[in-house]
Amino acid sequence: MSTTIAAAPDKRVLITKPRTSDRIFRGVVTAFGISALLILTLIGVFLSVRGIQTFHSQGWHFLTNFKWEVVQNDDGTATSNLGIGAMLLGTILISIVALLIGVPLSIAMALFLTFYAPAKLKTFLVSVVDLMAAFPSVLFGLWGFFVLMPMVTYWAKLIYKYFNWIPVFSAPEPFFERSPFTAGVVLAIMIIPIVTSVSREVFAQTPLDRIQAAYALGATKWGVIKSVVFPFGSSGVVGGAMLGLGRAFGETVAVFTVLNIVFRGNWHVLYGAGGNVASLIILKWGESTGDETTALLAAGFVLFILTLVVNLSANFIIRRSVKSGK
Repeated sequence: MSTTIAAAPDKRVLITKPRTSDRIFRGVVTAFGISALLILTLIGVFLSVRGIQTFHSQGWHFLTNFKWEVVQNDDGTATSNLGIGAMLLGTILISIVALLIGVPLSIAMALFLTFYAPAKLKTFLVSVVDLMAAFPSVLFGLWGFFVLMPMVTYWAKLIYKYFNWIPVFSAPEPFFERSPFTAGVVLAIMIIPIVTSVSREVFAQTPLDRIQAAYALGATKWGVIKSVVFPFGSSGVVGGAMLGLGRAFGETVAVFTVLNIVFRGNWHVLYGAGGNVASLIILKWGESTGDETTALLAAGFVLFILTLVVNLSANFIIRRSVKSGK
């Protein structure tokens, strides 16, 4: 008696044809995403092409020189001695002040919104924080100039009185208005919404089983935060701080409003002199010609690369933190 083995049936092929509206939406979203990347690339190419002449003429001295001089010669030519070293130093100094003040406040606010705030208050405060992120920087600058600067100047005098033995808090002269400390405080308030939003999102991703296990072992709420939430969200907080750092690097109007722009290397945080790269561009652009315009575009390219690297690093850290659960 023979048995016949039936042939295996063909595999079923599931074909789903997206609707016309889905295809249109996907095409629009893809076009906008590609256009954003294209615009960013074009900006970088434009700045590099227009500023390459400065790098050829000034070399790496452009990044370390603390002078910005254009001297007209008797024969009608101009001799340029251009560098953004002082402005780079000011950018880093102001950004560090902003991080040291803004990041702890942001972490505290994120913890309160995630673990302590009642539901109704949490909704209201989250809306306020998101609204702060949408405020134009000129409003922060005007508010900082008319309201915040007198208070910050008083704080600077107190810090100088009791801590001037620390080199960074000393000052060549007792002049504390429109200092890097004032600009750093304004920037700290500006980066709080960014760092708070990222930190709150990362803290909310903490696995519930770890939290419940900590409570089961008798931990208090602060003990859970210290032993579970902080280790889990540390990388995300670092990424949020780096996003805030990118915002601080590129801020222009607010810093220009509250800072005394002086072309000198100043690492005294309380002394009213300094600047950053963005304020240099806005200060000199209206009267610049020739080599000076090219140098400003080169300064913009340096700031573009610096901000881009910081933001890309922050996004990488945040994605890795959330995906790996560390």
